[in-house]
Amino acid sequence: MKLKLLSFFIGLFIFAGIQAQTISIEEYINLYKEIAMKEMIRSGVPAAITIAQGIVETENGNSKLVKKSNNHFGIKCKETWTGPSVSHDDDAPGECFRKYSTAEESYIDHSDFLVTRKHYSFLFSLDPADYKAWAYGLKKAGYATNPKYPEMLIKYIETYKLNEYSLIALGRKKADESTVVNTDLPQSPVKQQSIVTVPVKMNPEAGQVVVVQKPIVQPEVKKPAVNYPTGEFKINETRVTFVTKGTSFLSIAQQYNLPLKWLYDFNDLKETEAVESDQLVYLQRKRKVGANATHVVSDGETLYTIAQEQGIRLDALMQLNFLTVNQQPATGEQLYLQSPAPGAPKLSTKKNNAVVSQSTDEINPVNSTQEKTIHVVQPKETLYSISKKYEVSLSELQQWNQLNGTELKEGTELIILK
Repeated sequence: MKLKLLSFFIGLFIFAGIQAQTISIEEYINLYKEIAMKEMIRSGVPAAITIAQGIVETENGNSKLVKKSNNHFGIKCKETWTGPSVSHDDDAPGECFRKYSTAEESYIDHSDFLVTRKHYSFLFSLDPADYKAWAYGLKKAGYATNPKYPEMLIKYIETYKLNEYSLIALGRKKADESTVVNTDLPQSPVKQQSIVTVPVKMNPEAGQVVVVQKPIVQPEVKKPAVNYPTGEFKINETRVTFVTKGTSFLSIAQQYNLPLKWLYDFNDLKETEAVESDQLVYLQRKRKVGANATHVVSDGETLYTIAQEQGIRLDALMQLNFLTVNQQPATGEQLYLQSPAPGAPKLSTKKNNAVVSQSTDEINPVNSTQEKTIHVVQPKETLYSISKKYEVSLSELQQWNQLNGTELKEGTELIILK
């Protein structure tokens, strides 16, 4: 009798210990929201979607799989995985699942998994704040077999206000305006008093994040920095890679088996030996329209950087917005990426590469009696041949169009005054 009683209390103690280790949904969110936001900035995968997937896939951190593998997203080994793995019963007995030393490694691999798979590429043309489109898109791409998977994600995102974290990562909302997760949800959220849960240490053995509560300083940023994936990925259904300053264009062309001339053409660049700054380099011709309908100009952006960021041809961007060579739209102006703008945008008063002025009249001082003609540069045309065609001098063409040299791109619009 005493032995049975002792066994009962030992079992009760073990059960209580297991129960004490159970993680609530609120605790799961507070543990991993910072990693999810960091991954959104790096990869573009919405933080809200990532957190919701983590909750669903791990039973908010309590599943057998996550406890033995730190695998928060149920990613199976597949043929490409060469890292550690564990065996787990899922769709079939003893399936191979990826194993990670920390939870953060799992979050990073989840982002890379979505970014590098072709069948998920269309997701990155969606608004990252549109969690419903992303949820249904994941199901469409075959991420989960459960027909209710999108609804599950959406329910968690809306109940726990997870889209707040996507908006913070996008720079659309300050961190001190976000809501903190508390155990009283789904009641009204409590305003966060400039406090965030910050992961400060990873435990490689247990795969856990040790967190501290600390004040944050939220800098004023008009646009978040983007950390693009390594290797080849897609923007606007166009192959692209991100390279650092000093990278040889020849090495990029050789790596991706492209003629060097094509590389310059795809990226609206004059021929030069190396990349002059960290930037996107397209590996195929960009599209004539953007994935998004419009783009609001941020401080420091140029037509070129916008064209690269949106994966749209520079000449198409200028044509849609009634802009000519070297004109720069003002900060806050809306550019149209899919259909012609209702009118030309206001131009910047700041000098940008020494060619931006306040208005079209100031860029091209025209006497009211002068006739203005717009010439669209054709293939193989040069500034010299155009000057001969219109019987004007090279210097006049350069002055009218604020050109510092003689380099021209096909499709560029030039102003001709007679």
